[in-house]
Amino acid sequence: MQHKYIGLGALVVALLLWGLGPVTGIDRYIETIRHPSSRPADPWKQLAAWKTAVQGEGLTEEEWKARIEKEAPAQRIAPINAKVDRIWKAIPGYNGREVDKERTLALTRDLPKGSPLPFVYREIKPEVGLEDLGPQPIYKGNPNKPMISLMINVAWGDEYLVKMLDTLKKENVHATFFFDGTWLSKNLETARRIGEQGHELSNHAYTHKNMSQLSRAKAVEEITRTEKLLEQLGVHNTLFAPPSGDFDAETVKVAHEMKLRTVLWTLDTVDWKKPEPSAVVKRITSQLEPGSLILMHPTHASSEALSSIIQAAKSRGLVLGTVSELLSPDRIPELEPKEAPKK
Repeated sequence: MQHKYIGLGALVVALLLWGLGPVTGIDRYIETIRHPSSRPADPWKQLAAWKTAVQGEGLTEEEWKARIEKEAPAQRIAPINAKVDRIWKAIPGYNGREVDKERTLALTRDLPKGSPLPFVYREIKPEVGLEDLGPQPIYKGNPNKPMISLMINVAWGDEYLVKMLDTLKKENVHATFFFDGTWLSKNLETARRIGEQGHELSNHAYTHKNMSQLSRAKAVEEITRTEKLLEQLGVHNTLFAPPSGDFDAETVKVAHEMKLRTVLWTLDTVDWKKPEPSAVVKRITSQLEPGSLILMHPTHASSEALSSIIQAAKSRGLVLGTVSELLSPDRIPELEPKEAPKK
């Protein structure tokens, strides 16, 4: 009881000093002290009364609507169309955003008057998407999307796969593995386990031949044979990485007719030359930027460099996703407030 009267005294003194007139929340609080019969039995209700007295009443729904209408335009970000760049060829589009006024309003229901608006957003699709550009090779994602992707081409051996998978799991990162069909035919269960860990599985042709030197029929065969193996794993694939990065316009056209996007890389570890891991880290991190597609193989150099590359990307605010996630126009999920429960 002593604490309650001290609290009452502090309120009275504050009213005298500030010269305030009647304040609804404070009057209500004082009334509970003067008349014990009206005093809430739950002390938490008394605390709520004090909170209302200090913070003031909330706005009406119409007042919140007016605030949202006023502030929403500044939150809008225009979408970016996909385009064909002179150097980088096909560049994916990137969704814009705008305030979802109804969902934002639902979150204001119990907020005190001076609270910042808890904006909830919806995405705006660009008018031109990657699918509208026709058969074009892809070397990078949209530079406005703060994401990069790891392309791990697997054509021989699995000596360093376990270490790379352990690193990816530890860092909570999903990569895209492009499998050579000859390797895949002998390692279906290994590939299945890689997919079960959340990684994307994709097509790296069947016998690692230079695609530009093949007839159209042979190019179709190279892609199709590996595609059938991926289907055995339950994979719905949409990508194709030509062996050694070798291709021509016909290669891209063939892949496009099979509903596959031809994907190359932005940054190359050149790990097949057996560099020191530190050299791989320096080579990649010195050029790392949003939209980068990073090529590597299951080698000693890349398996040792992988953790440092991932940590460098994260330290720069970059999210690591699969190739399909990078090429998607979807925005990086932003920290949105939790929606009010539906009534």
